Amino acid sequence: MWITRVLSSIIFLTYTVVSIPLGFDVGGRACGLAFSLSLASFYFFYSVLRLLTPSRSRYRWLLVKTIATTQWIILPSLLIWSLNRFSVEPTDSRGWVERTFSGKRAADTSLSQWILGPDGLAETVTVGVWDKFLTWSTPVFQLSEGFCSLLVIQAAGQVTRWLVNRSGKSDSWMIGLLVMSASIISSSVYFLWRVTQFPQISNVDATLIGMAITCAVFLCAWGIGSGKGNPVESSLLFAYIVLCIYQIFTDYQPSNPIEPPPPSEAADFPPFPPIIMASYTTLLQALSTLPSAIHATFNFIIAALSTITPSVIISLAYRLFVLYASTRIIPAVRESGARALSQEPSLEDTDGANQILGVLSWFSPSILIAVYTSLLMQHFATTSNGDNGDWWVSQGGDVGNNLWRWINVAGTMALYALELNLSKEDLDSGVTGHWKSE
Repeated sequence: MWITRVLSSIIFLTYTVVSIPLGFDVGGRACGLAFSLSLASFYFFYSVLRLLTPSRSRYRWLLVKTIATTQWIILPSLLIWSLNRFSVEPTDSRGWVERTFSGKRAADTSLSQWILGPDGLAETVTVGVWDKFLTWSTPVFQLSEGFCSLLVIQAAGQVTRWLVNRSGKSDSWMIGLLVMSASIISSSVYFLWRVTQFPQISNVDATLIGMAITCAVFLCAWGIGSGKGNPVESSLLFAYIVLCIYQIFTDYQPSNPIEPPPPSEAADFPPFPPIIMASYTTLLQALSTLPSAIHATFNFIIAALSTITPSVIISLAYRLFVLYASTRIIPAVRESGARALSQEPSLEDTDGANQILGVLSWFSPSILIAVYTSLLMQHFATTSNGDNGDWWVSQGGDVGNNLWRWINVAGTMALYALELNLSKEDLDSGVTGHWKSE
């Protein structure tokens, strides 16, 4: 049933979002990488099993159902195993090749210990390769986000253009879309003003921000003035550029921490009626009598949620949205029109691009884990220059920079400018080319 699939997806997302940063926070860098690798490997082999086995096979149905049912036991077990095995970080910051083949490995008593022991060949190669893969894939994920965002922006522009020019209530749609575009631009200007208030903005950063905003305003005006764009498309492009700039310079935290107010003196009378205060006191006494395991579980959940970084969650949610939307928009633009917006990519499609999207949809859990872990590593590397980020560098992590974020901003605007230069003012193209109007 679809309700079961939705609940399973929500539980998977919640567990992934909470458990991976918990592994980094409690066990350290190697533990977090090992746990994310084990999660990605588990869902990768699970997807391969579902993809290669016959859909009507009874053994396939039994095996898939068994794995799907027991995964809620396997996933916590993987976290416990990672915390137990990798919670102790290496004492040096050398690469996995030096740690594996150095002279200090001569103390190993057997070949199996050298291969399967702590900091052995198998451990250092798998975690080291996963670390390098996530590090090198960061530019790919960043540029893919910009490309998919541009696809979503242009699709939204085509849909709104069709609503204004072909629907029966064009005036109402025009007024509503103009109000929405103005709201988007106003919100973007507010967050841009927030960026200017950050104390860490340097002269070079201010120059880059000015160049990016100037180019974005010029592209928005060009698109609207030439008729190849519209206010919705331009406002969304401007909002995305501001979002990228905001992600570069902030962690979605207040610029100046708010100090807690001094405790006020006790009032002479209770703030609520006596019956409510009595019920509140009774509830607290009842909660105090609960077993200590429940209190420990509640404290564990609070501690796990406190490890989640708001900037990473917002970036993950936005990146997943644009990646998923692009899997629906690309087939619509290529051949299927608006019908593809309501169809999942499939391997049975005759088009090669749709088959590639179908393969990616099968391995979406592993891709999600890789994208989330990459965002976490990028966050830890970016904040490694602060007081709370020394542990990342001491455990072999790199000091991050925002080079690829700026490249994404420049590339997105350059691609949009190329699109405006090459495109024609055609209302019956792309997503809305197959739509009908009466």
